[in-house]
Amino acid sequence: MQVPPEIAYRGVDKTEYIDNLIRHKITKLEEICDYLISCHIAIENPHRQRQTGNPYQVRLDLRVPPKHELVVKRKSTGKNNEEPLEALIRRTFQAAQRELKKLVEKQRGEVKRHPEQETMAIVAELFPKENYGFIKTVGGRDIYFHAHSVLNNDFDRLEVGTGVRYSEEAGEKGPQASTVEIVDKPPFPSKQE
Repeated sequence: MQVPPEIAYRGVDKTEYIDNLIRHKITKLEEICDYLISCHIAIENPHRQRQTGNPYQVRLDLRVPPKHELVVKRKSTGKNNEEPLEALIRRTFQAAQRELKKLVEKQRGEVKRHPEQETMAIVAELFPKENYGFIKTVGGRDIYFHAHSVLNNDFDRLEVGTGVRYSEEAGEKGPQASTVEIVDKPPFPSKQE
């Protein structure tokens, strides 16, 4: 971290245990993002009244280059706001870890892949004039499809090598795709001079 972490206690007694817990949680944040600029933590007990419990508040401010700031605030929960301070600190840092992971993944260009976006087959043969074609599954099977089964009226966008997802059903002459959806277009061929 470029700037040493700052921990402020307001209306809360500073203990070695709480301080060590916070420093341990900061280390976990640095494992997710080793280029953090700063981390400011505020631990508060603004009311300090026994009859209403101890409504602690924890605020965490993280600065991440180039110009990102993550702010996570949590308040005590439970009956009469009696959540222990240690639990509230852990909950706040867990939320900060989730947000920081999202930001780091976005910065690195890592996008979570969804199964519905994965290629299940590729277009192996196309007969545009006859409005049908065949896809080859990852397992090597050939499956017939008709232009009407291609979603979003994308039959004209298909070409050999296009990655698709499909739903299979039994046809009169064997397996056929009831739906075909484009997932991945092949790269444009390089122009040879």
